[in-house]
Amino acid sequence: MSRRNSTIDDVAKAARVARVTVSRVLNNVQNVRPETRERVRRAVEELGYSVNRQARALASGSGTQIMLIHAHNPEREPNSFYNAGLELGALRACSSLGFDLVTRAIDPAGEQQPSRLLAAILEHESPAGIIVSPPMSDDFDLLACAQRVGVRMVAISAGERGRSIVPAVGIDDRAAGRTIGDHLLALGHRRFGFVKGPPDHQSAGLRYDGFLDALRAAGIDHEPWTATGDFTFHSGVEAAERLLREQGSVTALACANDDMAAGAMLALHRAGLEIPSAMSVAGFDDTPMSEVIWPPLTTVRQPIKFLAERAVHLLFEIDPAPHYECVEHELIVRESTAAPNPFRTA
Repeated sequence: MSRRNSTIDDVAKAARVARVTVSRVLNNVQNVRPETRERVRRAVEELGYSVNRQARALASGSGTQIMLIHAHNPEREPNSFYNAGLELGALRACSSLGFDLVTRAIDPAGEQQPSRLLAAILEHESPAGIIVSPPMSDDFDLLACAQRVGVRMVAISAGERGRSIVPAVGIDDRAAGRTIGDHLLALGHRRFGFVKGPPDHQSAGLRYDGFLDALRAAGIDHEPWTATGDFTFHSGVEAAERLLREQGSVTALACANDDMAAGAMLALHRAGLEIPSAMSVAGFDDTPMSEVIWPPLTTVRQPIKFLAERAVHLLFEIDPAPHYECVEHELIVRESTAAPNPFRTA
């Protein structure tokens, strides 16, 4: 293998590890065994692989900016941590590579199509690469627009369609949804509610699908009570208030993100219900808020900052062929979930 043309896949093959493991070593992420880390470093040295060299080569043909595009509806409150986590991770990678990070917010439900807005942005700016997050990571027209212009793009948490067009990185959302379901089932719950994310957010839909997988595997055939939120705290409040009006028998409520879970917990507190004795609540993301609300929230941790950091590095790989890098998720069990209360009367 030529030292000039080595890729991250060549390093992974030489070190006998997955490409995501190579990424973790290159980005100094913990939880990599010392012998594995050393094997990867030897392969990097032998092959002459350098992300920085690739970054310089890419920058020589375009600008020195990486553009992070996220969805934002000006009429709604923003997700409290997700976008900030993406920005921090992308900024960390850009700083290490000598690039500037710029962010752009696009309203997917606005009057102008996101792909046209992106085309207008690219008329005036020449970024070295673009990173998009859900739901735009599944916007076919937007992804195709970047391809037509010749700008490299990486999608975060893309669905199958997005992954077929551009490189993408994320967790296995379906498996993560099943993880939450398995946890609540193991506690003894059999009557569930679930607050879904926006319909155009495919990764959120996969979380619910995985939750259903867990219930079906446990022999529970009836559908859980559901509501659809928009990832905001307020939509979680509204969902839980409707749950209390419509379905008093639910003992465990899972939410597609932590903001909605926190909102649901507020609604339960207002109704005089103790968590988790009256109802267990679980979220998704493991945002900083999940540790400080009361009770602390059981949730699935997805490494948001690392996903953005890895996305930046993916922009600079020699071979930009579409593929999906799956990063591990982790169940974080806290005090908001417990076995159902046998003396509960609701």
